[in-house]
Amino acid sequence: MSKRNRRTDQGVISKRVDGGRGQGTGKGYTPWLHIQDVPSEGLVHRVKGWKTDREHHFLSTLECNYFYVLEWSPLVYDIREQYPLLPVAETLAIAEQCGFRHPADPKTKEFIVMTTDFVVTVATGNGKIDCARAIKPSNKLQSTRVLEKLEIERRYWQARNMDWGIVTEREIPQVLAQNIKLLHGHLQIGDRLPLTEKEICSIASVLTPQVAEGNISLRRAASDCDRQLGFEPGTSLTVAYHLLALRRWRIDMNTPIEPGRKLILANAAELGQEDRGVP
Repeated sequence: MSKRNRRTDQGVISKRVDGGRGQGTGKGYTPWLHIQDVPSEGLVHRVKGWKTDREHHFLSTLECNYFYVLEWSPLVYDIREQYPLLPVAETLAIAEQCGFRHPADPKTKEFIVMTTDFVVTVATGNGKIDCARAIKPSNKLQSTRVLEKLEIERRYWQARNMDWGIVTEREIPQVLAQNIKLLHGHLQIGDRLPLTEKEICSIASVLTPQVAEGNISLRRAASDCDRQLGFEPGTSLTVAYHLLALRRWRIDMNTPIEPGRKLILANAAELGQEDRGVP
């Protein structure tokens, strides 16, 4: 099998523009870069979004973790990843003003389209606004070249009066991100189990008081529920994750969800920082 062609030239750029890359909002948005377009450091991820109902493309685990935090926040309405800084002439002008070398394809030597990792639509007291975020491991911020490219990006968004910032692993609540990752595939339970709404309600009515009492582990409570109602093993645990994903059960999401331990249900006043906006 031949290797995928990842070269960038004007033909590739024009093809992406014509194909709608980097355009639209919500379900209609298409990221400028897909995971197959570029080599990446670490693991790449494709995740179907709760808010957008489309497939998202992430070039690192750090990007994916940030996405999970955005997914959970009720203040976030839209998430657009790998957003292009077009036209290229503008980032070229900024680079020249700063005395920086503009990013170029190492093979073709042609200038590439720079991207911002996330453009996010978030609710504020004055209505919805867009903000841009660059995602970088903190150790990368020691690199002069990385800082140069970030400065080009910052000035691009400054010219549009858009809030821009850098997010590292230090700003991403890791436990929160891992909890959301665990729950993320359970919002639509039909993707996992052929249960009717009546069956889900039956499980919830039995399982909720058992979990609320907090005397046994979540796994034990779910197993007891399966036996009591005659469901296959694992069914009630899946429903438990579904109820958490829907926020019908509220918990402190900054405490790890561990099936082998008790799950402590909380009220709204006891919840932590997971409902904040955009880090």
